[in-house]
Amino acid sequence: MDENIKELHRDTQATDSPKQPESGVEATNPGDRIDDRKSYEEKKQQLAVDAPDITGDHIEVPAYFEVEEPDGEKKLLHHVKDAEEISDVIRQARVDENGDRVWS
Repeated sequence: MDENIKELHRDTQATDSPKQPESGVEATNPGDRIDDRKSYEEKKQQLAVDAPDITGDHIEVPAYFEVEEPDGEKKLLHHVKDAEEISDVIRQARVDENGDRVWS
C-alpha cells in the first residue's frame, strides 16, 4: 500500500475521538460526532457544517437542535441520530392566518 494512503488511513482511524453509540464506528464528519463528554452548551455550539457551499456562500448548520417539550423541558436533538424526532417536531409546527407559528 502506498505510504500516503497508509498515512491517510491511519488519520481517519484515529482512536481519540468518540465513537457513535449505535454502530461503534467513528463518524467521518467531525460535526456528526456525538461526544457525551460535552456539556449542553458545548453541544448547542457544535456545528455539523461550517464551510462555503458550491456558490461560495458560507453555510453553518448546527449539529444539535434545541427543542422544548410540552412540559417546558428543553433538550438537544442530534441532527443525524435524532433526525426522525426532529422531523416530528417540525410536523407539529403550524402557522395561523396571521402567519404566526402555532404549535399543536
